[in-house]
Amino acid sequence: MNIDLKKLRSLLKVLTDGDVTEFEFEDENTRVRLTRGPSGAPMVVASPSMMPGSIMPASMSAPPASMPPESVSPESKADDPNLVTVTSPFVGTFYRSPSPDAPPFVEVGSAVTEGQALCIVEAMKLMNEIEADQSGTVAEILVENGKPVEFDQPLFRLRKS
Repeated sequence: MNIDLKKLRSLLKVLTDGDVTEFEFEDENTRVRLTRGPSGAPMVVASPSMMPGSIMPASMSAPPASMPPESVSPESKADDPNLVTVTSPFVGTFYRSPSPDAPPFVEVGSAVTEGQALCIVEAMKLMNEIEADQSGTVAEILVENGKPVEFDQPLFRLRKS
């Protein structure tokens, strides 16, 4: 399979700039489905049987990252009803800061407001900010910086305010 990246980028731009929520393309060698997720960021899904590992980005062909907490607040517990889990809306690479030399968006104990950026997940060379769904305090950071993440993988736990 040989996807023209310029065409793929232009499709992603049309999806994000327009009012398109879903697009699917298929020919004899390629099948691509673009769906606009709840955060407005595009998600790209390709049939695994048509995607040889050699053409996938390393972050997508790597096995799922183990989830030992990078930082864990001692008072936080997974069964606590005041904790909300923020998950990844797609497969990609997790980054805690907007650039390698910038400070992280948040730390354990940081107060966050609804809509505030918590991290970036890079998918298909697009940097997507992941935002807090509600206000609270960061109780746990569940992924290490620069590690691959899977769809719906927990990234943070927030204590509701």
